[in-house]
Amino acid sequence: MDQAPYDPPKSSTPQPALTPMMAQYFEIKAINPGYLLFYRMGDFYELFFEDAEIASAALGIVLTKRGKHLGEDIGMCGVPIHAAQDYLRKLINLGHRVALCEQVEDPAEAKKRGSKSVVKRDVVRLITPGTLTEDDHLDARSSNFLVALAMVHHGETDFALAWADVSTGETFCLDLTAELLQDELARIDPVELLLTEATRQALVERHLLPPSLVPVLSPIAPAFFDSEAAMPRLREAFPGDSFDPSALTRSSRAALGALVGYVHESQKGGAVALRPPASENAPEHLAIDQATRASLELHQTQRGQARGSLRHAIDLTVTAPGSRLLSARLAAPLCNAADINGRLDAVALLVDDTMLTGRLRSDLKAVPDLARALTRLALDRGGPRDLAAIGKAVSAASALSGHFRPLADIPPTLGTIAQTLAAAPLPLASELTLALDDEVPLLARDGGFVRKGYDATLDSERALASETREVVAALQARLIDETEVRSLKIRHNGVLGYFVEVPAAHGGRLLEEPHRQTFIHRQTLANAMRFTTAELAELEGRIARAHEAALELELKIFARLRAHVLEQTDSLRQLADALAELDVTAALAHLAATRNYARPEIDNSLAFAIAGGRHPVVEDMVQAEGHSFVANDADLSGSDAIGGGRLWLVTGPNMGGKSTFLRQNALIAILAQMGSFVPASSAHIGVVDRVFSRVGASDDIAHGRSTFMVEMVETAAILNRATRRSLVILDEIGRGTATFDGLSIAWAAVEALHETTGCRALFATHFHELTSLQKTLSRVYNVTMKVREWEGEVVFLHEVGSGAADRSYGIQVARLAGLPEPVLARARQVLSILEQRSAGSGSSGSVAAVLDDLPLFAHQPPPVTKTADAVHEALDAVRPDEMTPKQAIELIYELKKIRDAARRR
Repeated sequence: MDQAPYDPPKSSTPQPALTPMMAQYFEIKAINPGYLLFYRMGDFYELFFEDAEIASAALGIVLTKRGKHLGEDIGMCGVPIHAAQDYLRKLINLGHRVALCEQVEDPAEAKKRGSKSVVKRDVVRLITPGTLTEDDHLDARSSNFLVALAMVHHGETDFALAWADVSTGETFCLDLTAELLQDELARIDPVELLLTEATRQALVERHLLPPSLVPVLSPIAPAFFDSEAAMPRLREAFPGDSFDPSALTRSSRAALGALVGYVHESQKGGAVALRPPASENAPEHLAIDQATRASLELHQTQRGQARGSLRHAIDLTVTAPGSRLLSARLAAPLCNAADINGRLDAVALLVDDTMLTGRLRSDLKAVPDLARALTRLALDRGGPRDLAAIGKAVSAASALSGHFRPLADIPPTLGTIAQTLAAAPLPLASELTLALDDEVPLLARDGGFVRKGYDATLDSERALASETREVVAALQARLIDETEVRSLKIRHNGVLGYFVEVPAAHGGRLLEEPHRQTFIHRQTLANAMRFTTAELAELEGRIARAHEAALELELKIFARLRAHVLEQTDSLRQLADALAELDVTAALAHLAATRNYARPEIDNSLAFAIAGGRHPVVEDMVQAEGHSFVANDADLSGSDAIGGGRLWLVTGPNMGGKSTFLRQNALIAILAQMGSFVPASSAHIGVVDRVFSRVGASDDIAHGRSTFMVEMVETAAILNRATRRSLVILDEIGRGTATFDGLSIAWAAVEALHETTGCRALFATHFHELTSLQKTLSRVYNVTMKVREWEGEVVFLHEVGSGAADRSYGIQVARLAGLPEPVLARARQVLSILEQRSAGSGSSGSVAAVLDDLPLFAHQPPPVTKTADAVHEALDAVRPDEMTPKQAIELIYELKKIRDAARRR
């Protein structure tokens, strides 16, 4: 966030003039407000004043002092250059932004200008959460989106988003209305959101700014969003004929211009390695609003954890780019039946050929992250390891293409992937393999990464440097013979360089004839004397020059190889896309084959027929505990001729599995439309345009909204936005207020969904009165979660059956939760009287009168638990498969299920 430049405190006392270094510091700090200034001083980055206080607290490092300014101590802390990346990562993760200030001239040059001259310094890079490219700072399996939000007024307010993952170059833009803004931001999940202060205030006033986005806001100057000034900036960033910025709307141009300008500023004039933006259209994707994403736990649970989310359950990709693409597809499933079926065709071929899938996944495991390595090289921030990664990825792509050659009939999606892999630039990979050693350093300046034999001149320079030990040893042996000092050693340190060292007792001999002409005295220590010779000095110079020459040659080779790579940028980006898509396709095939997922039938009807549907996350958890998941059917199919899809009213007790059943059907639709097989025996789904899920209770204390208010806001969004092609999942509407109010709201909501919207819907409720709507609304169908009672115990079967529940079993669930037995007994007493009164007049006054006559609550000791009935023990010996009559088998299975469920409690 922009802050005012640092303004030193004023003082009426005359103060000494600023030192040259502090004057330079204040000048650089003023140009980069809002950033922690990492100020390079020798082998350290130093921070001063308030920056030092912030960094020392955040990093847990010592806050020291360095001189005074305006009579006050100057706070200072520092981090060593070699460990800076670790400290930077911590600061960025805590939400800080850093300006990296380097020495941009040789200190020797500064001395030539005078003894008081300071080394020239300048900020070479601004580091923010959205502009990271280093692997150490990024989650390899997640995208890192920087988003710019433009709000433009012309007649009515329009919004536009432009977003990019700077680490891969992927760039997108989208025009949208205020209604869709929060949903799209939830889909993109930015790590940094650029906007003007005026836009931020407008969003707050219109309640369009989710609390989750407040920590990632980065207000920037309005000039960044000037749509006309953006034109030359966009043409420079995206040269060629592949992109025409004039074709964008004014809003999109403003957002994209701000994004590009911000990235360019962060690189301090360096390259902006972004791909031409892909223009998106919201109707192309299955719309999933923010509340639904949270309810269905698509990418993380409602506790903010990855484990337990849908993505965690289905992500079997073996590469980081594949995982990022899978996440993107899950966030934005398709709405075009032909495109969905194209993806499913590709998955189906690999499901049918598990041997091929296994070979592909095995080879893909070794493929590096090509996109991020290429971006670092394009930003001149890459190293030898990035070159090696690109060479390895290109070679692997070519090998992967060979797996498709024997196939006679390949679906178009896989065919395109195979063609792209076959076109991998193998000459580039060969050159990189020849040039680079097997083990290479992270940074080019470290040297030692060019393979021996690649460059003859480099090899000769290296030979001298590598033979140093032998040459020095030979010289030492000769000097020992000449001086007859057996303890003479040739040593090296960072101050003196190479020197001859002898014990102090023999030092005098080297100062006398005939040796004084050869040995030049350098240093006297308590126990030793040090000398040099003309020959040793010459040797040292040759060694230093050889090292410098070798490094200079390697850097030239690196620059040439980098240029060759960047010449292939477009084809390498296409290759990276193909590798990621292949990984996703193979992963979804492996998922389907190993977990018994079925291919869904996708068309443009209003069908929604799921046979044997399962919850993909809950099933994994249940199976991990050694149990089996109870599959259930769902049929919400309808047609325009009958007014829309079916609406199932789902009744049954808490803990009976209603929420799991509701969510699993929404997840099956999302999986199907992202191009995945689904956890079901079969599925026929007419393309859904929007999924709405309101399951569970939550409040929004920060905005003063109660649980019921949040419930009503989300329900209003569903009723206002759902269409006939939508899938709506609603649970317990109206339960957060008085009984009659809640029942009335739920009743009206069911009628609206049936009569006005006509969508396919699952509506779970404890208002059993709603089940009477089946008699008057033609597409309403009652189903219930089955339970069994056995000697006062309730067993939840987690099965969906036709009909309606006649009770909620709330007291039984309360017992399972551990409520004290006296409380449960009292609850049963009150419930019995209320149920009796409901058969009478039913007036609230009479009910209140009866409750007034209840005896006072009294503590009673818990009853003695009965021993299990002998029938339960006899079930251990039952073998259902040995009984042939069908009815007997069904009975035995059901009894055994009751017993197992009772044991699980």
